[in-house]
This record gives sequence, structure tokens and C-alpha cells, in this order.
Amino acid sequence: MRGVLKLHEELTIEAMGAKGDGVARKQGRALHVAFTLPGETIIATVDGERGELNDIIKPSPDRITPICDVFGTCGGCALQHWAHEPYAAWKRDLLVHALAQHGLVTDVKPLKDASGIGRRRVVFHARKNEGRVEVGFMARRSHRLIAVARCPILVPALAGAPDLALRIAQIIDTDKPLDLHLTATKTGIDCDIRGLGVPSDRQRRRLVENIDQLGLARLSVHSELMAMRAEPVMAIGRSLVTLPSGTFLQATAAGEETLTALAYECAGSAKKIADLFCGVGPFSLKLAEKASVSAFDSDEPAVAALAAAAARTEGLKPVSATARDLFRVPLVPHELNAFDAVLLDPPRAGARAQMEEIAKSDVPRVISVACDVQSFARDAAILVEAGYRFDYAVPVDQFAFSPHLEMIGLFTKTVATKRKRRLLG
Repeated sequence: MRGVLKLHEELTIEAMGAKGDGVARKQGRALHVAFTLPGETIIATVDGERGELNDIIKPSPDRITPICDVFGTCGGCALQHWAHEPYAAWKRDLLVHALAQHGLVTDVKPLKDASGIGRRRVVFHARKNEGRVEVGFMARRSHRLIAVARCPILVPALAGAPDLALRIAQIIDTDKPLDLHLTATKTGIDCDIRGLGVPSDRQRRRLVENIDQLGLARLSVHSELMAMRAEPVMAIGRSLVTLPSGTFLQATAAGEETLTALAYECAGSAKKIADLFCGVGPFSLKLAEKASVSAFDSDEPAVAALAAAAARTEGLKPVSATARDLFRVPLVPHELNAFDAVLLDPPRAGARAQMEEIAKSDVPRVISVACDVQSFARDAAILVEAGYRFDYAVPVDQFAFSPHLEMIGLFTKTVATKRKRRLLG
């Protein structure tokens, strides 16, 4: 069967799309072209709704030199070529537009840059090609591996991470595609290997024998401990938290510090706070500096790590940590009404079931943290429809050069709204 004819066309980029692709229009249809900027005239190979950049006839004055040699080939970053001011305005507008789609208007603050000194966790892909192991990232919208020798958006402690990942993959010596999750901690690099399945006796032995040479703090396969030289410890606020293998962690230390500081501000004078989807407790440990905190999450090892860290930290208000699946068993109004404020930081899909229960409650303050503008807007609309006032939202950029965005919003319920609810009820 003959392939679809791909045409080389001259296009003018009119806007930046939500995924970080430039958007042109041709005969009434939108064409998405990666690594382009608004106002540019380009030549692209058009295939359906997408175009591949061939040449730039008229570059944007906002185009800058990327910081990485493989930018445009590696699929990790989308926007290293864009000057900061228009990039920051576009990223803030992602949140504004998502809220508008749900009929929501609020005070959206300027974008806060929380990229800090770089990302403290990274996933490298390892593949064997003709007997030779390669490590790197996938090309954009492709399963083709782009080998990398360095990644400039990582923290200095991960500067040698590509070489380290390669050495680990060579030690394992498998034809299976591997994902190597590396996290920089205070005690060294924590590595969790995924894709291997159950390691053979030989692979297990080689991993254990080489942990000293690799200089790792801990080495796991699918979160199963293989060897450990030191417990991976992360400083979170005043606390030192021992990380369970494979647990969630904010991508940058600056992102975590920015979000927790904003949450602290949003909590106001609250004395009893619920932290839902708490993980290892970055919000709990910050909020416990001024209020008692009840934390909930389905991740039992993370909950245990939070409880242990809180118990070791002097000067905190009481912190309780409970394992509970908030998707299947959300906190209900009579439980929620015991708190002055509720904070929730769910996974990317949001927390519709839990938010619907909060909407039925009389909790005075709700602090919503999210990593997806659409789920954040959907959940915000649930609260607003129930009578909560949407005070403001703050977009936070810890994923520099990407369309990914963190955000936090404050919602408050007035005494008058509570009284009206009781009368209607």
C-alpha cells in the first residue's frame, strides 16, 4: 500500500499550542509544528495535522539559543528556544484558558519560576541495539532512543547520571527495555530499575556486588531492595524523611519549597488541617509548624515515612498519618467538618470523588494543588458550584522548558454561604 503523500509547505505560526507546539492554519485546519514560535515563517513537511520543521524563513525575535546540544532531537524538552517573558506569559495563560473553559474567573497570579538548580529525579531509558547498550531519552513522539551524555536541566548531583545509568544497564545485561529511575538524595543516588521483571540470580548477584563501585545509596528492582549502602534521606522543611523506594517526589526542591510556602500562606490561621494525598508529607511537615495535621494517602510506605519523620522532628504540632484510598473511600462531610482547612494534592487525573465530598462540607478553606490544568479547573468548578469563593490561583513552573505546570488555588466558604446551605437543606 502506498504511503500518504507528505507535502513541503510554507507556513506562518500564529500561536503556541497547549503542548508547546507552534500552531499554523492551512485551509481552515490547525497544523502543529514542534520547535517553532509565534510569528515565524517556516517550511515544514506536513503530514495530517502535524508538520516537521525543515527550515525557518523568518525567525521570531523571541527565539534564543537552546542550552542543550540534543534539543530538537531529544523528546525531553519542548521550549528551550523561547525567551523567558513570552514563555512565562504563555504558561500562565494555560491555566487562565483552562479555567475559562469551565466558566471560572479568578485572580491568576504571575508564573512563579521554581526550576531552581535543576530536577532532582530523572528516568533514563536503556535499550540494547545490536549487542550494544545505549542510555538516554526517547525522541519526540517516537520509541527511538536518543543517547545522551549529559542533561543540563538536572541538579549537579545528577551530572554523571547518564554514565551511571549506562553502567547499571551494562551490569544487568538484558535484551529487555529498562527504565532507570534515579533520585538525588542527601545520602547519595537512589536507583529503582523497572522493566526487568524478576531478576535472575546472576543479575541479582552482579547488582549487589557492584553497588559500592557504582556509588549508589540504594539499588532496587521494581521497588524490591537489591542492596543498600545508606538509607536515601531527603530534607523536607525541618524534617529528614527516609524515602520509600519508588515514592513520589516533587521534581525540584525549589518546586516543593514554593508550593509548601504558598500552602502555608493559604492556610491562614487554621489550627486543624487535613492533608489529602499527602505522600511523604511535604505539605504536612510544613503546615505542622503552625497547625495540627491529619494526613491521608493510599501509599502505605509513604504514610509510614511521613509519620516517622514527623515523630523525629522537634517543634511541630501533632501530625497523624493514615493509609486510606481516597479515590475509593474519600473523606465525607462529617469527617471533613472537623478541620479548619483541607489541602489536597492528587495525581494528574485530579480527585473528583473527594472534591464532591468536600463540596458538601462546611470546611472554611480548601487548598487545591494540582499538576494538570484541566483536572484542576474541573475540580475547582465543583467547589465554586457548591458556593465556595475562588480567591486566587498561582501557577508554578518547576518543569522548565515543558508545557507541564503545577498550580495551587485557595477556595473559601463564608458564614453566609454555610447558613444558606443549611436553610436549603
